[in-house]
Amino acid sequence: MQIGIDLPSNIPGAKGDFILDWARKADAGPFSSIGVIDRITFDNYEPMVTLAAAASVTKRVRLVTNILMAPLRNAGILAKQAASVDALSNGRLTLGLAVGRRAADFKAAPADSSHRGKFFDGQLETMKRIWSGESLADDIGPIGPAPVQKGGPEIYIGGTNPAAIARVGRWADGYIAGSGSAENAGGAYKLAEDSWKANGRSGKPKFMCVFYFALGDEAAEFGPAYVLNYYKLMGAAAEPMAKAVPTTVEQVKEVIKAREAIGMDEIMFMPTRGTMDQMERLADIVGSL
Repeated sequence: MQIGIDLPSNIPGAKGDFILDWARKADAGPFSSIGVIDRITFDNYEPMVTLAAAASVTKRVRLVTNILMAPLRNAGILAKQAASVDALSNGRLTLGLAVGRRAADFKAAPADSSHRGKFFDGQLETMKRIWSGESLADDIGPIGPAPVQKGGPEIYIGGTNPAAIARVGRWADGYIAGSGSAENAGGAYKLAEDSWKANGRSGKPKFMCVFYFALGDEAAEFGPAYVLNYYKLMGAAAEPMAKAVPTTVEQVKEVIKAREAIGMDEIMFMPTRGTMDQMERLADIVGSL
């Protein structure tokens, strides 16, 4: 099983030079991928811009959005941005996509949050057409550049309801689960496999999850505190997520072991503090496996 790490672009106050230094070190280390999350109304960097910058200082790691809220964006522009990052990185982009649910982000974009599932389906179809080189209408030309990856960047679909997961079989290469239990992730992946088979596809979808972590002194305090702040609009519902943050070497290893046992392909660990020791401590764990 592969292990990736998110950039600290989701940590309020993180500086650009530090984020790029983090990307360089991740590229030189044991990690398979570097990732970014997506919010509008939060002190984080825009995902596609951040990955474009990271592409310029890395050569090996995959570049992952985990997850980008597609309906906050125009399909044509998003397709062009994704193809550009894919081409600039020599085909290393993985788009983790979902519909999103935070009303504040839709208001800030602004974007219409009604019927966003149907809108997302239309976006996926449009982006696939653009990446194939097809013109969207007789009076406009193709939208370039051509992505390096045939058919467009690798796509993972996120979400927890059956309608969201069913998109995997129609549009995607894999399913990306949240930071819940391994049991819940495995159940959701089973639905993705069912969708895959129902659409007559061979093989099986890839399987990824995201998981917060905190290590070192005061990890038991700053890890849960970050999650509670990030998900504060959820109120008390954020508390189980905060309690689930692994804050010791042993707990991180247990998270990895449990997901390896259900056949997961990759875990993307998300930092909760913007200090380089967080990457270094996780790298030590990965190197010891």
